[in-house]
Order: sequence, then structure tokens, then C-alpha cells
Amino acid sequence: MEKDQLKILAQNLANPQGEKGIEIGEMMNATNIGMTLESIKMLLLEDNENILEIGHGNAGHLKNILKKAKNLKYTGIDISETMHNEAEKLNKDFNDQADFVLYEGEKLPFEDQFFDKIFTVNTVYFWEQPVEYLNEVYRVLKDNGTFVLTFSQRDFMEKLPFTKYNFKLYNNDEMEELISESHFKRMKISEKEEEIKSKTGDEVIKRIYTVLTIKK
Repeated sequence: MEKDQLKILAQNLANPQGEKGIEIGEMMNATNIGMTLESIKMLLLEDNENILEIGHGNAGHLKNILKKAKNLKYTGIDISETMHNEAEKLNKDFNDQADFVLYEGEKLPFEDQFFDKIFTVNTVYFWEQPVEYLNEVYRVLKDNGTFVLTFSQRDFMEKLPFTKYNFKLYNNDEMEELISESHFKRMKISEKEEEIKSKTGDEVIKRIYTVLTIKK
């Protein structure tokens, strides 16, 4: 891909827009589904819990969440109006259990200690003030809640041609240091590996990623 095409791809991975954004959203859901399902598993969802997903994309995975336990309440939040609209359209059958919220990307528009479980997949690269953002997550998470943060490691991401454009990359040590600067006190690190189709072509690549299970 040419430089300009890579820049457009990077912009749409951060904030999908328009028809191209809808295509990117479908591609992201397909390439990230392994990471997403692993994150959902690590939440250990229980009946009647209130869940927040940060950066839901088109939320094609929502049905996988809602079948994990009874009477779950899901809220998805995203900065992309395109993804917000796509998620509502694709998940209209779950209106009674799911809400989608469009926001500006910094302050979470929820009351303190509102959610039992919070998770996010492949969004940390775009957080402009990561420690402040982690503290926002801390604020809206219940005292006994769980926050799962999943990201692809720096060594893998640096090999992808589009990540040089406005991606902030982390290895496990850097992420651990970042979490330690926030209000969060405890975390468990799980390293995972999978084979996926690349976002720039049809080749299969091996992705190494990390699932952090974080507690107050």
C-alpha cells in the first residue's frame, strides 16, 4: 500500500468514518474477534452485571457477550459516529439489553462506580492521556469490579506499516509501568498468540498480544 493509503487506514483504525469506515469496522471485527472473545472470557461474567466496552467498533460480537450470563446490561462507547450507527443497526435485536454511547474520547460520561466489568481491545494506542484515561476507568468501575485491557505488543505492531501513523505502542513492561502510574493497584498479565489475516492484504501473520486483568 502507498503512504497515503496507509495513513487513511491508520486514521480509520483510530476513528472509522463513512463508507470506508464501515468496511474498516467489518475488517476490525473479523481480525480482532480472537482478542475480543479472549477478553470477554477473562471478564468472568456473572448474572445481572453491568458491562462497559470502550471502543466497540461495529459490535458484531455483542451476542457473544450477552449469552455468557443472565440479565446482563451492556453499554458500548465509541468516538466514531459511523461505528455508533453501525453498532445500533447490527444489534437492534438487543435494544432491551444494550446501549451505545457516542463520546469525545476523554471523559467517560457515567457516574462513579457504575460498572461491574469494563473491557477494551486495541484502543490503548490512541489514548492521548493514558494515565488520566485509566483513572477515568477506575472511577466508573465498582470497587470489586474487573477491567480487562487487551493490546497487541510493540514487537508485533512495529512490523505493521500503518502503525507509524499516530499509534502509541507498548510492550508488557511499558504497559505495566503505565498501569502503576494510575489508581489501579493489581493486575494479572496473560500473553497470547494467534494467526490472523493482515489488515493490508491476504497474508497470514502471527500476532502476539496481551490480556491484562486489572483490579482496584
